[in-house]
Amino acid sequence: MFSKEEAALLRREFWTSFGKSFPRKWLLYNTKIKGVALKFIADKKEAMICLDLENPDEIKNLLYFDQMLSLKTLLETELPEIIFEDAYELENGKIIQRIYLSYQGNFNIYNKNTWRECYEFFEKNMPIFELFFYEYEDVIKNI
Repeated sequence: MFSKEEAALLRREFWTSFGKSFPRKWLLYNTKIKGVALKFIADKKEAMICLDLENPDEIKNLLYFDQMLSLKTLLETELPEIIFEDAYELENGKIIQRIYLSYQGNFNIYNKNTWRECYEFFEKNMPIFELFFYEYEDVIKNI
């Protein structure tokens, strides 16, 4: 078991190492749509890439999610294992709409031996997600 400080240091090292191993400017929070962000998630349980809908206006979130559902078949062509969840519960109990792809390998952010494969998963799949977003950005934000 790690102390809080050791765990924070390992998480910081994970992300720093990822940035150094795969240096590039990711889209992530720069979608220019309020409450819509692409994210990398990594913790002791799982790793994933996701598109989160967290606009303070719940109706807008649902409309964005409906727009994404209209594009689901197209996205599944690129990322067949993509999951659409209209009520994803975050650790803090908040419910959001999340579209995500989970890393299927063995991963724990506190185990450095699992990092490389996760980095490769991120590097392989996030560009596909970003390209899809750029290609259909006008459709997504047309609510």
